[in-house]
Amino acid sequence: MMKQVRSRVFDWLGRHELVLLLGVLVVVAGTWGFIALVDLVFEGSTQSFDENVLRSLRRPDNPALPIGPEWVAEAARDLTALGGVVVLLLATLAVAGFLFLDRKFAAMGFLLTAVVSGLILSSLLKAGFARPRPDVVPHLSHVYTSSFPSGHSMMSAIVYLTLGAVLARMVARRQLKLYFLAVALLLTFLVGVSRVYMGVHYPTDVLGGWTAGLAWATLCWLVARRLQRRGAIEKEVIGE
Repeated sequence: MMKQVRSRVFDWLGRHELVLLLGVLVVVAGTWGFIALVDLVFEGSTQSFDENVLRSLRRPDNPALPIGPEWVAEAARDLTALGGVVVLLLATLAVAGFLFLDRKFAAMGFLLTAVVSGLILSSLLKAGFARPRPDVVPHLSHVYTSSFPSGHSMMSAIVYLTLGAVLARMVARRQLKLYFLAVALLLTFLVGVSRVYMGVHYPTDVLGGWTAGLAWATLCWLVARRLQRRGAIEKEVIGE
């Protein structure tokens, strides 16, 4: 009996230390990947690839029209809205309201801090790099800021992954935890692809947003785990 208990304890510790290690690797790899991408983009190494991808998504006889049936363009406009500031803010406030009503004030504070700090970081990166928007095809959506990294892609990664991580902490079943994270990844992917389809971002803008957003969301999650161990954040619900 004692051997079984001891084995389960060591298995649990090993599994959680592995998760922690993977989190650190994601932050390091994401940061390194973002820096490497910045070098390639601003050396001009990716420009030909970026422009060819954008042109391939438009009709050869009329670059103002995207390829595919009309409903695809409508769907892309709907998907790109999921990465807009208003939608992300509403989603964040909705989950924050749930945490407040459930009296999980520390988790609510973590959520709001992660999202607001991510928004500030995204704005600073866009202002610092100031890459011009694509001009090889007409835009299908209004844009007001610079191009690199994609703010929609970066903030979608930060907000949806953070929301997924917070909601995953509220349930015990591992299938539900994986479901929340899978939905967050899917939404992040679809928003990024829609930005390229709309012609308002180069593919490398979206890739930069994904890598920066994933690294930041994972870093916030690691900080939350540390605070949780110190008792500053409510404990996660653990399944059997």
